[in-house]
Amino acid sequence: MKRNFRYTILLGLGLGLGFSACQKLDLPPTDRPTDATFWQQPTDAANVLATCYENLYNAEYFFFNEVLSDNAYNKSDVNGSNARNIAEGAYGTNQQRITNEWGYHYSGIRKCNQLLANIDKITSLDAGLKARYQAEARALRAYQYFQLLTWYGDVPLITEEISVTEAAGVARTPRAEVLNFVLEELDAAAADLPLNTAYAAEDRGRFTKGAALAVKARVLLYEGRWAEVATITEQLLNNQAGAYSLFASYAGVFSPNNEGNSEVMLDLQYLFPSRTHSEQRFFIPRTEGKLICAIAPTQELVDSYVMANGKAITEAGSGYNETTPYVGRDPRLSATLVYDGYRWQRPDGSSILIRTLPGTGDNSVDRADASPTGYYSAKYFDPTADANLNSGLNLILIRYADVLLMHAEAKNELDQLSAGEWNRTIGALRRRAGFTDPAALAFPGGDKASLQAVVRRERRTELAMEGLRIFDLRRWRTAQTALNGFAHGIKAGNPSVDNGYLRVDQRTFDPAKHYLWPVPQRERDINPNLSQNPGW
Repeated sequence: MKRNFRYTILLGLGLGLGFSACQKLDLPPTDRPTDATFWQQPTDAANVLATCYENLYNAEYFFFNEVLSDNAYNKSDVNGSNARNIAEGAYGTNQQRITNEWGYHYSGIRKCNQLLANIDKITSLDAGLKARYQAEARALRAYQYFQLLTWYGDVPLITEEISVTEAAGVARTPRAEVLNFVLEELDAAAADLPLNTAYAAEDRGRFTKGAALAVKARVLLYEGRWAEVATITEQLLNNQAGAYSLFASYAGVFSPNNEGNSEVMLDLQYLFPSRTHSEQRFFIPRTEGKLICAIAPTQELVDSYVMANGKAITEAGSGYNETTPYVGRDPRLSATLVYDGYRWQRPDGSSILIRTLPGTGDNSVDRADASPTGYYSAKYFDPTADANLNSGLNLILIRYADVLLMHAEAKNELDQLSAGEWNRTIGALRRRAGFTDPAALAFPGGDKASLQAVVRRERRTELAMEGLRIFDLRRWRTAQTALNGFAHGIKAGNPSVDNGYLRVDQRTFDPAKHYLWPVPQRERDINPNLSQNPGW
């Protein structure tokens, strides 16, 4: 059951680091709740914790993160907080996404700090429930700091309520110190959080022990601390921190009919009609979304899907035919992306043939508001959304499939990826996806470098359009290769230019500066103690 986020009192955004702009007075006001009058009932803690979950992440960042990578392109200069500018390397210290994301995460941190600072005032709150609420808030706060250190590096580490004056004078904390805080908080939270099997149905979506450990594994993955990653993923694979498993259907993982399925470890909770997102209007076929296509999958993503025999399309013996490019491919391709000749199922039970080649109709690349790449996305389409495509479909931040991929990657980097480890991770993912060719399911063997390429490609295709690719490129330090040059669409252009594959955008990534976002100038104007990242 989804939570209904209703309470936002005491939690105005304010300025600077997202802290409240209300100054403390000698006498509390009587016309609205204050710290002096609010923290009295157990429901007060529950309601504030619900607002902490509101800031876990948001749908715009979730979907438009793909535009920041080589998986998708946004031709709009408006939608997605100008994500296109970041992808093109044409951004500065006032860029909308960069400024807003800083404030967004600190707003979430402030809410968690408020809960942790005041929960002891509620003397009637059950001790066990209080411990759980505190653990949830610590895990949520750790997640926020994980996002901040990943994008910005050094960031102010604030662990208690502070005034506006104090917020305007804080300095950036070294990244290593913030990282240690995140890992320690996740450990502490995991110790007090229930297993997923212990939660009642109405509490689905809360942080669990397994979710906290999965987040910790991801943090360590981004740091390249492979042995520690493998230790955690082994616990999760052995059901030592809850019961998780691959859902039977790959496409079904993302269906509104299967929310909270066995694969979901942490997700963003929505509740129609009170809490919804509408980003699907930007990535489904134009005739279905009825708005400009602002998240268009690239040819580079399509080319990364292997053939049904497990071979890359460039490998000898793959069977790939450029004239029938979607035949005999990884089954996850058609479960994720929409291409020319795709049969789109409409909510009313009817279907429409999607044509994207020039001159073929309303979804073709030569339409100004259609996908410029000739591709759309099917993953996370919600057929139960309203007429304006407002959706209550939950968005999955971490799923069990990611744990399997993290385990495989860590084992390979430790030079320990064996046939047995392959079978329980990538082999399991491919079986679930619908591969049947023994060649695709068997351990490919080879040295560490060749297996690394296989594991990384598998991660890209399994998690495509889920907002994670940009973080992988950054942690692998391959962004300067993947994000420099042209992003492409379908083969419908001048055959003498890039073999006819449409050039849709020229990307730029400067490794000397772009691996860290700049500290927003707005924040530095308020607080001169905030230093700036190199190159900005």
